[in-house]
Amino acid sequence: MGVLALVSAVGIVVDDRMLVGVPIWTKPFKFSVSFIAYGLSLAWMLSLLPRGRRTGWWAGTVITVASTVEMVLITLQVIRGTQSHFNQATPFDSAVFQLMGATVAVLWLSALVIAVLLLRARILDRAMAWAVRLSSLIALAGTAVGFLMVRPTPEQLAVDDSPIVGAHSVGVPDGGPSLPLTGWATTGGDLRIAHFFGMHALQLLPLLLIVLSALAARSARFPGLARLADERVRLRLTLTASAAYAATFVLLTWQALRGQALFAPDGTTLACAGAIVLLGGAAATLSLRTTTPVTSPTPTPTEEVTA
Repeated sequence: MGVLALVSAVGIVVDDRMLVGVPIWTKPFKFSVSFIAYGLSLAWMLSLLPRGRRTGWWAGTVITVASTVEMVLITLQVIRGTQSHFNQATPFDSAVFQLMGATVAVLWLSALVIAVLLLRARILDRAMAWAVRLSSLIALAGTAVGFLMVRPTPEQLAVDDSPIVGAHSVGVPDGGPSLPLTGWATTGGDLRIAHFFGMHALQLLPLLLIVLSALAARSARFPGLARLADERVRLRLTLTASAAYAATFVLLTWQALRGQALFAPDGTTLACAGAIVLLGGAAATLSLRTTTPVTSPTPTPTEEVTA
């Protein structure tokens, strides 16, 4: 994936072809970079398993193979100058897209196996254990958003034998005004936003805990960070962050399905976002509350003389 990211980056610069409103090599570039982060995170999580490592190894290997097949097919269609996703223009294009759908299903099921292994694993640091478990479940939900994209749009249903069946955008056609690099629609809903946000919980939630642990290690120099040295505080913050992340993921999915652009939310979306911020902030404040310190027992006179 690292090599393909470099090749795709060069392709974006030297190949002037456009596809669905963006440079034709944008899709393999984004997918390969995403798979780098996804693969590294899964590899690290599998290393935490005290049991079931062989099952985890096989699940990870299946994900690797499925990801490779997916990227080969995407790159093949780029070379041919046509869409990989939703393309039903010819029998060959349809077969490519169906094979891609099968690889995604296999990838999702393999990731589910890993998530179950992580849920059952006894990891020593409880905060890290829950960060890994909850992030893997949210990532599964984020991946599943992709299945919503294959539904035909009303415009496609109105046309017999539409060459394109399915779309990233909701309420507007794919290829319209979009954000740079990401290609997310700016005039309507876009399911890729929730898809991206959900999948990368796999990196962001454990990263948050790593930052909290690093801050806790500096509590001797900065007394204000002393509370983070308590594992119970880190656990509560992890659960709070995971709940807020999951709620934001649901909101982004709902916003896209209603045909709203990310930066053009209506009052309902803003109210929900505000509720997430307020409740998340309140929960984080409560999570940081001072815990009862453990005091050393007062030594007896005999112990003092002995000392």
